Order: sequence, then C-alpha cells, then structure tokens
Amino acid sequence: MQTNVRGRDVGSFVEEAQARIRDEVTLPPGSWLSWGGQFENLVKAKRRLAVVVPICFLAILLLLYGTFGAVRPAVIVFTGVPLALSGGILALWLRGMPFSISAAVGFIALSGVAVLNGLVMLTFIDELRASGMRAEEAIVRGAVTRLRPVLMTALVASLGFLPMALATGTGAEVQRPLATVVVGGLVSSTALTLFVLPALYRLLAGRSPARG
Repeated sequence: MQTNVRGRDVGSFVEEAQARIRDEVTLPPGSWLSWGGQFENLVKAKRRLAVVVPICFLAILLLLYGTFGAVRPAVIVFTGVPLALSGGILALWLRGMPFSISAAVGFIALSGVAVLNGLVMLTFIDELRASGMRAEEAIVRGAVTRLRPVLMTALVASLGFLPMALATGTGAEVQRPLATVVVGGLVSSTALTLFVLPALYRLLAGRSPARG
C-alpha cells in the first residue's frame, strides 16, 4: 500500500499509523509490516546524523583549541553553539515545525556561523590585551569595535535565508525548516556574541595574562 502525506511530517504520521495498527489491527500469523519510502530514508538519515553531529561539534571544539592553544577561550567561543541551537529550536516551535533532516543540517550550518562570530570578537580582544590594554577596557573596546562585523555577518546570512523560510512553492517543505533554524539561531547567537560572550570572557579569562 502507498500513501502520500500532506500537511504534516512523515515521521509523526508513521508513528501515529504504527500506534493505531498495533492497537486496532491483528495481523494474520506469518505476516509482517515493513515501512519504506521516505520514512525508511528518514530513519537512515537520523542514524547517520546521530554520528555526524557529535563529530562536527567535537571538530569545532578541537579547532578552537588549536586556534587559541588553551581550553578556556575555546570553551568561551563554543558557548555560542548551544545558544544558537536554542534559538533555532525556539524558531521551529514558534512556527509549528517538527524536527527534520533539513532542520538538522541547518543546526550544523548555524553552529559554524555562531563560532565564527565569537572567534572574530575574542581574537580582537586578545590582540588588545596583548598590546598592553587592561582587561576591562579591551573587552569594552573589542565588543564595540567588532559590533559592525558581527551584525553584518548575521544580517547577510539571515536575509539570505529569509526567502527560503517564507517559501511556499515546490520544495518548501525542505527549505523552510533549514532556513527557519538558521534565521532563528542567528538572532540568539548574535545576542550571545554581543552581550554574553564579553561577560563570559571577563569572568573566565579576564584575570589570566593575555596571550601575546
């Protein structure tokens, strides 16, 4: 039997169908059910993502550690990832969209942008401290000076994905979750980069000597 799902995601439809069949249908002895098509591809993709996503996050953290040569600044920049992810999750919830493979891809892309913005600000603050500036002054000047580049990066990416987030034509069911995650996550990650990250830097690294 074949069916086309409209107006909802394939995963929740199959879960509901499986529950109703389990409760209301008695299969003859020797028979079984197999769910294929898009649902089968969805299950396989989720299994791959369960491996790929942790590897991506670990690779980001290792690259940050290689950049700074220390754990604390790497962790400070990496904090942009969870807040960016929370913004993407909130955006999906507000739009009533389920988690999907395209949304997972959006989360991966979003993590890279969030880390890039944090890296731009933190490296500049370190440069100011290495030149002899006090920690408090370097943090304030670094946050103000890097305000425009961070906002430009977030705005360019957000505006680029906005048409996809509002799409209604062919392929919109794939484009909308990905773009919604990126746009919503960029809002929260930008707020972190501009306000929370300097405070975390002052709390965790402000008392340590500057890396020159």
